[in-house]
Amino acid sequence: MRKAEIGAAALALTGTAEEAFARKSPFTLWQLPPQTKTQMNCYVIRTDAGVIVIDGGNAGDGPYLKGFLGALGDHVSHWFISHPHSDHLDAVTAILRDPGRLKVDVIHGSFPAREWIARYEPDAEITLVSFNEVVRDKNLPYREHEPGETISFGGLRFEILGVKNPELTANPINNSSVVMRMTGGGKTVLFTGDLGVEGGNKLLNSGFGNRLRADWVQMAHHGQNGVTEEFYRAVKPSVCLWPTPDWLWDNDNGGGQGSGPWATLRVRAWRDALGVNKHYVSTDGLYRIDG
Repeated sequence: MRKAEIGAAALALTGTAEEAFARKSPFTLWQLPPQTKTQMNCYVIRTDAGVIVIDGGNAGDGPYLKGFLGALGDHVSHWFISHPHSDHLDAVTAILRDPGRLKVDVIHGSFPAREWIARYEPDAEITLVSFNEVVRDKNLPYREHEPGETISFGGLRFEILGVKNPELTANPINNSSVVMRMTGGGKTVLFTGDLGVEGGNKLLNSGFGNRLRADWVQMAHHGQNGVTEEFYRAVKPSVCLWPTPDWLWDNDNGGGQGSGPWATLRVRAWRDALGVNKHYVSTDGLYRIDG
């Protein structure tokens, strides 16, 4: 399927951009589904001023995302990358390597140094190197985050609460996920990337711990083996966003629900204890949420 056809199919499922504008929603957020059986993370946000993307998925998710962005006008104003893992970054790299008509104004991230990744998580080195090469070769604008930084765009405000944590060498790259809180239209959304227990505890006990409260939360590390129940209690969400494929949602390694090694079912019990009853799970397909 060609890019334009993929984009048209995506918008046919979610309604046109013009419909969103007619409802005068401050923003529209899409949670994109995986295009393979692997886990991935990607969110696209549309405002009156333009398009924002968070992560992108695996390389195999790239054509779908590229088509989706083409249907939205082939222009990304801000592209946020949470951390350099393949299921978040490789689709971005693939698209930027061959962007076609797509224009990207600025890319945001907070990446550990290549030498640090080579020491603590060498399997991810190629993901970082490939991205850095594309940014350099295409002369793309890249902006490194700082804690406490705010980015305002299209009536939305993004507060950077957490950045890379090179002192955390357990679950290293996940614990260096960018954490940001988006505010707009009377709603708040907390994006956690793949933040782990250690990074979550550091943030919870930092000067930004009192900024975690949000209406919606993107479940850390695809909803398992991420932050603690205490972290989610500080967030107090009413809606959970799960970038989670079917096998991970059910902790199913082929033997049925609960047969795998993942902690998703435990985290699902936490959300029940928190009284959250609205969930958007990427295994169910493309979700559109008007804020």
